[in-house]
Amino acid sequence: MSKPTTQELIRRGTMLLQRGKHIQALEPLEKAYKQDAANFDAGLNLSAALIMNKKFKQAIPILEALRDQEPDNAMLWTNLGAAYLGNPVLAKGEDQLKAIAAFRTALEFEPETPNGAYNIGLIYKDRKEWGIAAQWFEVALQVKPDDADARYWHDLMLQHLTDAK
Repeated sequence: MSKPTTQELIRRGTMLLQRGKHIQALEPLEKAYKQDAANFDAGLNLSAALIMNKKFKQAIPILEALRDQEPDNAMLWTNLGAAYLGNPVLAKGEDQLKAIAAFRTALEFEPETPNGAYNIGLIYKDRKEWGIAAQWFEVALQVKPDDADARYWHDLMLQHLTDAK
């Protein structure tokens, strides 16, 4: 039996990710990345699997290396933002700022990046910067007007601003 190619491993891992089987996706994606660390898709998909498995710190060096290959890739910047942020509850100020910068970069390249503005809004909410958070949730609603979560947080941030007066 021959050794699977990098592309076969990437396809297998990506399929598992799409089916929500992120734990199982790690093995083929790690093998693909080990076979060809310069393969953008191998690194990007591996980073996604690592992030979904809460292995944020392991994803960062992979993404930072990929950043030099395709600096205008919005998904790369989105993953990098998620990796920098890590667990939002435990995220420190510096990690939050790095995540915000990465999410903003993703939005520069693709203004309708899924959840980009929403994620920034959540970070500012956690920082208790209600006005800025509300602005970012408003941007999220411009991209996806029927987003009930973004609507909820937007309205709650506005209520915080009203209550503070």
